[in-house]
Amino acid sequence: MASSSSPSSSEVSERRGIPGASFVSDVQTYLTQSGLDVTSSLAFLQERLQQYKVVEMKLLAQQRELQAKIPDIEKCLDIVATLQAKKGTGEELIADFEVLEGIYSWARIEESDSVCLWLGANVMLEYTSEEANALLQKNLDNAKASLEVLIADLQFLRDQVTVTQVTIARVYNWDVHQRRSKQVSATSVKDS
Repeated sequence: MASSSSPSSSEVSERRGIPGASFVSDVQTYLTQSGLDVTSSLAFLQERLQQYKVVEMKLLAQQRELQAKIPDIEKCLDIVATLQAKKGTGEELIADFEVLEGIYSWARIEESDSVCLWLGANVMLEYTSEEANALLQKNLDNAKASLEVLIADLQFLRDQVTVTQVTIARVYNWDVHQRRSKQVSATSVKDS
């Protein structure tokens, strides 16, 4: 997230590069401490809110990717486990597999001590069944841990969005109240 100078000295800590938002209980004190007028303060808060929205979109995209990746890893683990279970039994293993989207074929899988795994970027490596199982389990654990961190980041981000929206409303309402008070005072002075 692009860092902007904070108008508040009571800034809440950040989480993994996501700056925290401060709850403003006293708008007058907040504006005095920040050295900003209402318009500048609202502009800063709107900018921060937009930054939060950009980060939220990125985190949601990462979450979708991980949520799609986890079932694929689990499926690969099941396949490796099936190959290991059939190993040495002499039982023929016939599997259907997807050649292209919607096009399937079948194959007879011969007994083997190794499996090939796609690692990405058009790279495939051959592993022993045990190595493949260990690698896939490690990848699954990492993906689940990353997903938990992402979910926590999203919750933190949503809290910051809420605090920022409340602050925007408080600053705006304070400004409206101040303008009305000035109008009433001006009208009272004219009537006197």
